[in-house]
Amino acid sequence: MSYYNPIFVDILIIKHYSMDTDKEMAEYIYSILLSQPMILMSWGFQSPRIIHNGLYFLVNGFKHKGKVSIQYNEGQDLFDVYLLDETGKTVDIMNMVYFDQLVEIIDERVEKTDDYNDRVNNEYFK
Repeated sequence: MSYYNPIFVDILIIKHYSMDTDKEMAEYIYSILLSQPMILMSWGFQSPRIIHNGLYFLVNGFKHKGKVSIQYNEGQDLFDVYLLDETGKTVDIMNMVYFDQLVEIIDERVEKTDDYNDRVNNEYFK
């Protein structure tokens, strides 16, 4: 015999809504990153995952090898970016990032070095 449990139904609705909005936010962040595909590829971008209010992915850059987590901060209408090492330990946090700064700010922390052109030439054009 089954019965109607309004609390359980409400939890399912909230969970479904949360999963849909998380997916939409992850897709939105991914679309921002894809606006500069060459930079995105230079990070060694791989394994994107949907997280609560954001997107998580792996990178293999000159400056940072590990994980990047981008989360939308609803209260500020901005993004928070977390760099994590391969064990999951937070190594850098960038708060209050505007959407049009995401690629540049991440690139500065993950890939771009003072001698970037020399490093690229040495890495790929030996």
